[in-house]
Amino acid sequence: SNPQRVVSLLGSYTETWQLAGGNVIATTDDAINERNLDLGDDIEIIGTVKEPNLEKIISLNPDFVILSSDIASHVQAAETLKKAGITCAFFKVEHFSDYLDMLNILTDIIGRKDLYKKNGLDIKEKIDKIISKTDNISNGPTILYLRAYATGVKSKSDDDMVGTMLKDLKAQNIASVYPSLLENLNIEQIIIANPDYIFISTMGEESAAIDEVQKSILSNEALQGINAIKNNHVYILDKEHFHYKPNNRWAESYEILYEDLYESK
Repeated sequence: SNPQRVVSLLGSYTETWQLAGGNVIATTDDAINERNLDLGDDIEIIGTVKEPNLEKIISLNPDFVILSSDIASHVQAAETLKKAGITCAFFKVEHFSDYLDMLNILTDIIGRKDLYKKNGLDIKEKIDKIISKTDNISNGPTILYLRAYATGVKSKSDDDMVGTMLKDLKAQNIASVYPSLLENLNIEQIIIANPDYIFISTMGEESAAIDEVQKSILSNEALQGINAIKNNHVYILDKEHFHYKPNNRWAESYEILYEDLYESK
């Protein structure tokens, strides 16, 4: 049955519910603060992603609550909600295929398979088209993929959202060859690997994170000779496409990476 009083505990899931044709009565503050979703004037904010306000959720008398199986407080919250007789659904979205599966389920619930096509299958077609442009590439460019925080910088592997997209586009992550980079950003190893491109996603306060990566990596004297820095192939990835789940804009994320890898001078 199509639930009418839906609460979502994650901004990106709120957007996916909307893309499936539904509305929510309440969501977490990131839906507004980070994703700028248009949810109407009556929307209730029920805390943060990590600390949802259970009492408030139950007081709204929801008939369906959407949660993330990745977040400990959501798993705990669901136990209380289920005891109160409220239907809960868990999702975990890291890659486009996860988003597609979620959209498929939500459009089943709402009965809007037209939106599964529009906001899911049509996007998949665009992504497949972008990836197919790399079909004839056997050895793609080498990359260093970093996640920058205000407090430090970490190298990331192929298995998170951005790493997977880069891998799909035939980029070769040097952390796959030198896995110790995932533990410790060893400058000598970066010099030996000599990546063609550096991609940086930021966490938290963006300008502080960029300052940190600038200081520790990009302006490091020893690294000025590596291809990525020498050829100005350093890309700071925007949060909308590469930190928050891009949902129906996932093809845009692939397109940006494709252009950075293959069409930049």
